[in-house]
Amino acid sequence: MTPIITIRKANKEDLSDVLDLVKELALHVDHLEAVNASLEDYESAFDENLIKILVAHNEIGNCIGMCFGYLNFSTWNGKMLYLEDFVVKKEYRRFGIGQLLFDAFLELAKEENCKLVKWQLYEWNEVALNFYKKNNAIIEGEWLNAKLYV
Repeated sequence: MTPIITIRKANKEDLSDVLDLVKELALHVDHLEAVNASLEDYESAFDENLIKILVAHNEIGNCIGMCFGYLNFSTWNGKMLYLEDFVVKKEYRRFGIGQLLFDAFLELAKEENCKLVKWQLYEWNEVALNFYKKNNAIIEGEWLNAKLYV
């Protein structure tokens, strides 16, 4: 039976659930130890309007999925929304909830007057790769990731 789902912008009270979902995603990709951000970090970023989060709730109000992003700027395209994390709890996958969240995230990008939505994914994640291809995403293979911790 398909659950009844509500998609909405996150509020501050959702941030603990969002952090739990981030940890669930990190565990799924075998990098739980890499999650160093605290709930306080999330709350500060939320208060400063640095992050844009959509949450999915089931019929009894449990947070079962989310899209987590932030506004950015592309020198070539202009304002963009970066999709940092996107996850649906394992037991709620295959009900179309991910598609609902992703569609709502694209709508959020339009509301924010963005010209581009961008994200990264693991090349081994066939499920995600197929999902994004189904949504007509351009999958680039020519860029390498780089980062420095400060």
